[in-house]
Amino acid sequence: MAFTTAINEILALPGKVNPVQYAKTRNYSDGSVSRLSPYISRGVISLPFIFATIRERYSMADSMKFLQELAWREYFQRVWEYKAEKIFTDLKFPQADVLHYETPSAVIQANTGIHIIDKQIRQLYDSGYLHNHLRMYIASMVCNTGKAHWHNPSRWMYYHLFDGDIASNTLSWQWVAGSFASKKYFCNQDNINAYTKTYQSGTFLDKPYELLPHTKLPDTLRSTELFEASTRLPEVTDTINEPVEKIFIYNHYQLDPNWRSDEKGMRILLLEPDHFNKFPISNKVLDFSLALAANINGIRVFTGSWEDLCKKFPLAVFHYIRHPAFTHYRGIADEPQRLFPEVKGYYPSFSAYWKKCSKYIDLL
Repeated sequence: MAFTTAINEILALPGKVNPVQYAKTRNYSDGSVSRLSPYISRGVISLPFIFATIRERYSMADSMKFLQELAWREYFQRVWEYKAEKIFTDLKFPQADVLHYETPSAVIQANTGIHIIDKQIRQLYDSGYLHNHLRMYIASMVCNTGKAHWHNPSRWMYYHLFDGDIASNTLSWQWVAGSFASKKYFCNQDNINAYTKTYQSGTFLDKPYELLPHTKLPDTLRSTELFEASTRLPEVTDTINEPVEKIFIYNHYQLDPNWRSDEKGMRILLLEPDHFNKFPISNKVLDFSLALAANINGIRVFTGSWEDLCKKFPLAVFHYIRHPAFTHYRGIADEPQRLFPEVKGYYPSFSAYWKKCSKYIDLL
């Protein structure tokens, strides 16, 4: 399940996506998923590039479900842009039936007793990947069966994901927990078995759906701990002493080697300790990002704050791609490439957002 970091191989991946099979099987753990999410999250390839590549081989009708799933990611980014720091609190409704603000130890230890979930958590630790349906199962088990508030366990999952996207991860957990949706999402053992092709029974989730909201806290999920982590950033800042007039800024969410690649200037991957203190990632994830950054011609690494960088290059003009995690950047900002740049502002639900997007599908 290794993810390549070679740019030529990455650019070829969208051409291998079969949106028809994706629509039919995406909810199954062995379904025909694209595995493009790490490269989307890291800004290596854009949503318009992916969809244009697919449309070269498939009709709009065949591609529609895949387009809708791409639009979910863009929707979450728009919510973050509009709501800013509020996405780290219960966004629409207070999460109901919360007993604690930690993470069940059995989840962290991959010892819930639900075999496929434990196997997939171990796979997450090993590979940095987790199927989307398994993410929903885990979040439901933690928040709705285990009665944990979504915030701390969402940080645990984000820490390990190669495709960790702050908006998608945070708002997906809130959607499952019912703080960004009109109701909680519950899963039971039958559903897990059906979509993972397993046959386990007798677990604490082996109940009819109507009983799950009224089930007492399982003993397996009673022990909890506060997930805390840190990221070990490169200790040595690249010694850059030559005078510079133009600097192109890259970060953990912007690693596109083709961005302004025909222009002269210094290219710096900025790793800010404050950002990673707030949103820690594992060093396995960081190493993956650094390997992707190596595709950028002439990239230099700078570990320090934005202010430190500005002091080092007081006369330089900075270029960057706008992103809600880095609103403190100053200089000349490019807009990110979007599927639906016309659809701006806040929409309280994806269905409302998608209805607006549908008016612009003919422009794709």
